[in-house]
Amino acid sequence: MKKLFIMACAVAMLTACEKEIMSEKPDGEASGVVAADAVKTKKFTFTMKGDFSDEWKPVTRGYLSADGKEMTDVWVLDYMNGTLVQQIHQDDNTAENFGKPQMTLSYGSHHVYFVASRGAEPALNTTNATITWSSVRDTFWKDYEVNVVSTSNGNRAVTLDRVVTKLVLSFTDAISANAKTIEFTPATWYYGLNYQTGEPTTATVSQTNVMTIPDGYAGRDDVSLSYFSISSSSEWSTDVTVHSKDQNGNVIGQGVLSDVPLKRNRQTEYSGPLFSAGGEMVLTLNDEWDTPVSGTW
Repeated sequence: MKKLFIMACAVAMLTACEKEIMSEKPDGEASGVVAADAVKTKKFTFTMKGDFSDEWKPVTRGYLSADGKEMTDVWVLDYMNGTLVQQIHQDDNTAENFGKPQMTLSYGSHHVYFVASRGAEPALNTTNATITWSSVRDTFWKDYEVNVVSTSNGNRAVTLDRVVTKLVLSFTDAISANAKTIEFTPATWYYGLNYQTGEPTTATVSQTNVMTIPDGYAGRDDVSLSYFSISSSSEWSTDVTVHSKDQNGNVIGQGVLSDVPLKRNRQTEYSGPLFSAGGEMVLTLNDEWDTPVSGTW
């Protein structure tokens, strides 16, 4: 009898070591009572990492910053059998848990979609599985598949990939004293991301982005502007027109760029004068990424 009692205690101790969580029915049970058909779950902590380097190099193990600038928003969307079951949005990048979201996942197969961005005015649409921004900035994404079982490790490091392209315009002439705005008008630009596929969406046609030149910039010849678009991994191209205008909206100078080559995780650079009529901008590509592309327009 004594031996039998010891064996029973051992079984009880092993059972107590199991860290599964039992979720109650949606209609509720009395406190402390678990439904017979409750769903088994496990708590996961995801540490988000990615290719957040200062020079847009391939994947590194960094924190949630890129080019010296912190991400401002993180989304985590948990899908089972094609249905969204839960989501998290972190929008305070000063919080201790920013970039380390926690989720309790039911046993079974999941696609957990991660998005980290510093774009302006984000809007999540779970019906269309999209996030759109009024102004796109550096953005990273991952479709993370996990099958949750009793032995699953609840601590996961998730490496996100950059899903934007960057167009850099460098002006080789000095900003004229009467220049007040710079207008950037691409023929096609993408302001949205399908967070399930990682592909661009919400294409806009000939939408103009107006930047007011800050006071004190007149005479400077070291100014450049960067524009981000959500991008696919396949190269695509678009035409771009850039104008400088005075306070009355009169055109001072312009650059007309044809078939600008763009690609995810690649920086495309143009340089040339903008503040004198008939300015010409010349294409160069950052060779940190792919074989340089050259051309005339």
